[in-house]
Amino acid sequence: MTIRIVHETPKRLRFRVRDAATMGQRIAATIEALPGVSSVRLNAHAKSLVVYHDGDRRTRASIVRAVSHPAPADAVPAAEEETPDLGHVFVSGGILLASFILPPPLRALISAANVAPVLVRGARNLAGRGLTVEVLDAIAITLPAFRRDWRTANFTRFLLDLGGHIEASTSARSDTLLRNLLKARPDAVTIETDDGALRSIPYDEVTEGARVVVNTGDRIPVDGVVLSGNAWVNQSAVTGESLPIPREEGDEVLSGSVVTEGRLVIVAERVGDTTTTARISRYILEGLTDPSGIQSESHRLADRRVFITLASGAAVFAATGDWRRLESVFLVDYSCAVKFGTPIAVKSAMYRAAKEGCLIKSGRALETVGSVDTVVFDKTGTLTHNTLEVTDIHRPTDSNLDDEALLALVASLAEHTSHPVAAAVVDVARRRHLAHISHEEVDFLVGHGIGSHVNGQTIRIGSRHYLEEHEGVSFASAEAIIERLAGAGKSLLFVAAEGRLIGVIGLRDRLREEALPVLRQLRENGVKSIIMITGDHEAKAKQIGQILELDRVYHDQKPEDKASIIEALKAEGRVVAFVGDGVNDGPALMAAHVGIAMPRAADIARATADILLLDDRLDGLAKLRVLSGETLKLIRSNFRASVGINSAIMALAVLGKLSPIATAFLHNGTTIGILLRALASNKLPRKPAVARLAAPRKLPAPSRQSAMN
Repeated sequence: MTIRIVHETPKRLRFRVRDAATMGQRIAATIEALPGVSSVRLNAHAKSLVVYHDGDRRTRASIVRAVSHPAPADAVPAAEEETPDLGHVFVSGGILLASFILPPPLRALISAANVAPVLVRGARNLAGRGLTVEVLDAIAITLPAFRRDWRTANFTRFLLDLGGHIEASTSARSDTLLRNLLKARPDAVTIETDDGALRSIPYDEVTEGARVVVNTGDRIPVDGVVLSGNAWVNQSAVTGESLPIPREEGDEVLSGSVVTEGRLVIVAERVGDTTTTARISRYILEGLTDPSGIQSESHRLADRRVFITLASGAAVFAATGDWRRLESVFLVDYSCAVKFGTPIAVKSAMYRAAKEGCLIKSGRALETVGSVDTVVFDKTGTLTHNTLEVTDIHRPTDSNLDDEALLALVASLAEHTSHPVAAAVVDVARRRHLAHISHEEVDFLVGHGIGSHVNGQTIRIGSRHYLEEHEGVSFASAEAIIERLAGAGKSLLFVAAEGRLIGVIGLRDRLREEALPVLRQLRENGVKSIIMITGDHEAKAKQIGQILELDRVYHDQKPEDKASIIEALKAEGRVVAFVGDGVNDGPALMAAHVGIAMPRAADIARATADILLLDDRLDGLAKLRVLSGETLKLIRSNFRASVGINSAIMALAVLGKLSPIATAFLHNGTTIGILLRALASNKLPRKPAVARLAAPRKLPAPSRQSAMN
């Protein structure tokens, strides 16, 4: 292999690769995985490889080394077929125009050269894979070419090139985006040496046992155990847990989590390819190389058409030996109406879906939604918002504070921190227009709580562990309240004054108002099972399951478990849709027959999902289900109409009742009618698909009972 640099700028390298056709993909994949590389563009025909990077000299050196030592062939996901060059589209378009103005001999020559590659590809597929869509493409071109109708043949070739380029280019861009997201990792990691000094080293040089230092705002680069420090850690991107959790000495942490407050020194236990985020990445890459086996509806209908066309033609010629009748039969090839009508129907449905707030990435995804019988939800960000709501206010001991005074006190101190529990209390206090209570400077104990002095009293707010173990507060008066609220899956916030417990505030994830009616609508439209997966504990998960009338709830789940659950459901014979929004949802989105991401989803979830909801509501799910059913019904109806009418035309042609011209006229008229019907499907209904939804059921108001009740 010969490769050399032919041009260079501070952030761009251009290589000439002599063996680009055989080695280009391996070299490109190797370079794409390097830190600091933003994009790689390979043009195998021009033997050119262009690499864009961050300009760092170390990145450049890594790129040059990688070019000489590409990844093994089995480590590079192979494209299903080569992305069509846009130049082919222009060439076939030019030949189409030329076929209208050139003299017949020259027109025949360039047209034959134009359609020949499609015929060769069809012959190869027929020999290797049997009757496929590629064979159908070859037939669609062969028929007009056989009749020397070069304009129709050239037009068909142009449509094939254009459609193939758009589809393959979109797929390639999605795969490139996905791989770039998966390689996201820090270029450097701060470690603590044996003498206590801090040193920055490359990510690839971090070893097991290293003491990794992570500060506020940093992403944790390893799986390990906290050696020292206190911090709030947001694990939502990895585990789906909606709340930042406190981490201190002895606690486990996962790569991909973010330190929102505090500082940690972590002993690395799993580094590099063994970390949690690396395992998720590998699963997604496996999904790229092992695409779903669902065949599109249009392909199934097209495959049926091949047998009808070939069998009819063979039978007519065998029975009559009449080439004129054979030509008439071949004109009724069942191809145009299905080949062009089905994509138009699907594209029209995708247009309607976009108008309703749903971006569908492929026709296959739209078709699959209609056959889904099981919908699986990740909890956080899908069935719930990423916020909490106050549901209960209790005062275990006598005090001069009523419920609103207690809320005002807590909110006045809590507004100085960004923790989600504090934000929920501040939000309800503002909505009730409660007055701010003056206080002294607020003290923060990272991972535990906050404190201050109000009217001469020492106020402490935080977890039970903090108040009981660090402040010596007795919880004897509140055990029954705590047991009841914890049993209902509530998150609890405790308030103490002068060492005495004066308040217990219960909170829960804020359910989406439209969640329950949308789930009911899904059931009305044929979904048999609705399931939730969450990293929450059992009590909290089951409470949400009861409110939303779910069929099954999986709680305490790890990131890898979601995809395993999806695979298990598929093994039961279910057609599964998964709805998620986090980085950790990527494998499950790819494992499901159809993956659906929320609009605020992480980039990795948006890249792996088949469908993206554009509005931050679940209504689109019910609309998608209805729209998919209507589209499949239209496709099948058009197919039946095409087969029925064209079969009648074919029967007349077989009997010699129709000339080739009359046959072509009737056949093309049928095709035009089918296309017009498919185009009409892009009109939006006057009433949205979810207009019949029941009004959202109001959730219980916060309980204001005190211990005296």
